[in-house]
Amino acid sequence: MLFKNITIALDMSGCPNRCKHCWIGHFKNGNMSIEDLKYVANSFKDYANSLEVYSWFREPDFNADYKKLWEIDNELSKNTKPKRFELLSFWRINRDEEYVKWAYNIGVRRCQLTFFGLEEKTDYYVGRKGAFNELINATRILLENKIAPRWQIFVNKDNISEIEKLIDLSKEMNLEERCKVFGEEFELFIHQGSCDGENEKLYDIRITLDDLVNIPKEFHHRLGKREKDLYGELINDSSTKNLVTDFPVFYITSQFDVYPNYTSIAPWWYLGNIKRDGVKKVLDNYINNRSLGQKSSLEVPIKEIVKVCGDQNSNRLFDRDDYIIYIINKYCRNNIKFL
Repeated sequence: MLFKNITIALDMSGCPNRCKHCWIGHFKNGNMSIEDLKYVANSFKDYANSLEVYSWFREPDFNADYKKLWEIDNELSKNTKPKRFELLSFWRINRDEEYVKWAYNIGVRRCQLTFFGLEEKTDYYVGRKGAFNELINATRILLENKIAPRWQIFVNKDNISEIEKLIDLSKEMNLEERCKVFGEEFELFIHQGSCDGENEKLYDIRITLDDLVNIPKEFHHRLGKREKDLYGELINDSSTKNLVTDFPVFYITSQFDVYPNYTSIAPWWYLGNIKRDGVKKVLDNYINNRSLGQKSSLEVPIKEIVKVCGDQNSNRLFDRDDYIIYIINKYCRNNIKFL
């Protein structure tokens, strides 16, 4: 059992936010130690030609020892190095003067910031009062340190009226021109996000085709198709999908439970516990599709899943892959009681 690459991400410290769009889901913040990180990395290292190690999978750099942890992530990784994915902690940007300078020095040149409208809506969706003002302040601090902000805007029916106002704010702040000064580009994009984890709870307020008049056309390309159209495509699709890959990514919770990173952390994706079961059994469960989620994707034709879990009359908009994950999760939730 030897993979080409395994990526492991531990939830060492958790997250300061409780975002209502979080596709991973909400659970308590952990307090894993550096010894725990080393234990997990060493447990996986003999099962892959290369191993990519991350001490977080929710809020990057939330741990007070973020600098040391980044060094340890690099040291524990085997034949590869961890990446930044244009991600920083806007919580820490607002509380640690050294943080953005450190990020620049390790090669970060762009940073994604997530908005949900203006102040009231963004604070509501992030789950923390003051979040919107922190995001605006983080934008300023990033620019001062020659890191380009990348504004991601999540849209639903309850915040769509604020989308153009947020676009206008980005123009008032001259973000495009200010990024060009140091040779980077400002990017702003809009989407609904996937429909798993916490975001699945927002299904009822997901935007529909008639909402597009409230979003400038240049941002429509990420908003997907109507559910009824995707239903029409999938209801005739007899295919199944093996989710096993030679480059798996695993999330490890603070309790050492392991899940693949396909979607939310849910019981039907559970692969085992490193301490109780051992890594070999966890990987064997993964390879042999023993979780209900993997087993359903592999054995149940997608037309059967959409038939019982899709809505052929819905105008809600979805990315195709996001929709498939949504209906697989729904199918598993309805069937896990039979395991």
